[in-house]
Amino acid sequence: MAISAIFFLDVKGRVIVHRDYRGDISPKYAERFMTKLTELEENSKLTPIIADEGVSYIYLQSANLYILAVTRSNVNAAAIVVFLHRLVEVLKHYFQELEEESLRDNFVIVYELLDEVMDYGFPQFTEAKILNEFIKTDAYKMETAVRPPLAVTNAVSWRVEGIKHKKNEVFLDAVESVHLLVNSNGTVVLSEVRPPAAVPA
Repeated sequence: MAISAIFFLDVKGRVIVHRDYRGDISPKYAERFMTKLTELEENSKLTPIIADEGVSYIYLQSANLYILAVTRSNVNAAAIVVFLHRLVEVLKHYFQELEEESLRDNFVIVYELLDEVMDYGFPQFTEAKILNEFIKTDAYKMETAVRPPLAVTNAVSWRVEGIKHKKNEVFLDAVESVHLLVNSNGTVVLSEVRPPAAVPA
């Protein structure tokens, strides 16, 4: 389930805040969404998912806002709808009322939240309890912290805090490429081993 971008639009389709996660969607798609939405409203065929030319627009309306997830990949649309509802709950937790003005007044926190709830288009943390540990509204509190909050090391909502293990393990798959060039006599002309540019997670 990879979301390319999330847009917060007003009722006229103007972008208030947007976060691009994958770099394959431009802001013009928000305009295209409003055009398609208007067409569907006129035909009385509104659905929470609009597909157009290989792009899926998954949205919900909250007060005077449209929260829009845009993707080019084949995704589980129901999971994205659930994610958008959870995102709205998190924003309401922080701002009490989710409106255009609250987004504009708190855009720094909105961007921090968008960075924490999703990583490269994949949902991460959608619970306010965990996000409260990461995002502190008062900047001076973050500077005085001696050690990272428990949420950094224990960021799973169902896991009990304080569990310690004697043996911690991490498994990585490091895929290397071996290139070998041999001439007709069997002599090695060129050989090299290339480590991975990035270790897959």
